[in-house]
Amino acid sequence: MREPAPPAPTPAPTSPAVLETPAPPLVAPPPEVPVTVAGITPEKYADLFDRIRAGYQLPDVESEAIDREFRWYANNPEYLDRVFGRAGPYLYHIVGEIEARQMPLELALLPVVESAFEPYAYSRARASGLWQFIPPTGSRFGLKQDWWYDGRRDVIESTRAALDYLQFLHDEFDDWLLAVAAYNCGEANVARAMRASAAAGHDTDFFSIRSRLPKETRAYVPKLLAMARLFLSPEDYGIEFSSVPNEPYFVSVDTLGQIDMKLAADLAGISYDELYTLNPAFHRWATDPSGPHRLLVPADTADLFRESVQQLTPDERMRVIHHRVRAGDTVAEIAREYHTQTHVIRELNDLRANDRLAVGDDLRVPSGVTELPAKVQLAALRVDRGVRGGPARGGVHVVRRGDTLSAIARRNRIDVRTLAALNHMGVNDTIRAGQRLVVSKSAASSASSSHNSRGSASGSAGGSYTVRSGDTLWAIARRFGITVSQIVAWNGISAQEAIKPGQKLTVKKRG
Repeated sequence: MREPAPPAPTPAPTSPAVLETPAPPLVAPPPEVPVTVAGITPEKYADLFDRIRAGYQLPDVESEAIDREFRWYANNPEYLDRVFGRAGPYLYHIVGEIEARQMPLELALLPVVESAFEPYAYSRARASGLWQFIPPTGSRFGLKQDWWYDGRRDVIESTRAALDYLQFLHDEFDDWLLAVAAYNCGEANVARAMRASAAAGHDTDFFSIRSRLPKETRAYVPKLLAMARLFLSPEDYGIEFSSVPNEPYFVSVDTLGQIDMKLAADLAGISYDELYTLNPAFHRWATDPSGPHRLLVPADTADLFRESVQQLTPDERMRVIHHRVRAGDTVAEIAREYHTQTHVIRELNDLRANDRLAVGDDLRVPSGVTELPAKVQLAALRVDRGVRGGPARGGVHVVRRGDTLSAIARRNRIDVRTLAALNHMGVNDTIRAGQRLVVSKSAASSASSSHNSRGSASGSAGGSYTVRSGDTLWAIARRFGITVSQIVAWNGISAQEAIKPGQKLTVKKRG
């Protein structure tokens, strides 16, 4: 779940509204070499926060609205600690993209107002991600959204889209504060307020039209300006931000195709949670088969991860096992048998909806049991339910006379396939009065993202392992339930080093 909205004296803002004007052309790609607006090279600063402060361009306006928001931030340092603790992995990339476009670096603080830098933040308006795009606006700015992936949570893509949108708004209004206001409520609302203000003989800057804007937008721009003011000299108010190194936190690595997320975390030597924190757009157990074929990994593990991925076969990359089609088999029945979904099997095997199976066909199906982190489960469940607002209903449902699986699924706002998989049933199975069906949010999410463990390799208890012909470091790691980085560390070798039949390796099976 997202960080609860702080109890500020004004309502928390929502994401950009559905826009009323035709979609604009996307902004041209930024220049390759970032230059700060002040002409100062980014390398000058050891602390990324100092680099942000040097690129300020927005006016420091005197306003009670700003003062009110400022007081709330200044009086809640623990909230700011949490927010900027989450911001650390993303800020370097965001700052670099803003500098490359020579935009005000105060905009790097906009996710504080939008999402509290929580990549899984989700609003009642169905806005998602650091920059809080709603689905139509995300689509308008080229953010892909499907069963596997939501570009509104992609750190790289959503930042690109947000800056495209902000630049478009600045080009339209020739004023950054009006652009920020329009990012919140849509350019049509801002333009309408400007026309009304001008007709009344008043100015058309933000603070002159503020009273004519939606209530949430009246606080939105003051929140950003208040945060920028506090961020400029926090020590004056007894607040201290921990330093963030002015260096990349992550590197984007080509995965050469779809890859299992748990496997990717093991290859990168990081936790499952950390991989999803850097790649929150992927809300399933694997990356999107149609791309993007890249993952963000910590900069210090990128080389090892890149080399390890290059050693994988397609089957290893997806942790699949092979199913030999039997007489009477259907894709739906095979999916139920392996606790996966029909379209996953079709995508893994390039099967079209009307393709028929032949006895003896060899099908690739997912293997391994992987329970997604809680935030990822919730993101997946929203897609499965087809409902992106409101909490899921949980618990156990006792079947009543006349109930059907479809009716129970609709009542509990989950997909019928998820409900069936959760209860180890087929979607056409008969249910009886008095039967208890699990419909809990966490269990349904787990069921929609878990897979059968058949076909997993077994290994010895550990110790010394003799390399066999055809072995790879990844295959050995999988056999013993460990990571490539652990084998590398235990044996004083590099991930790039070739291993040979007969070579002895120290291994320790995961306990």
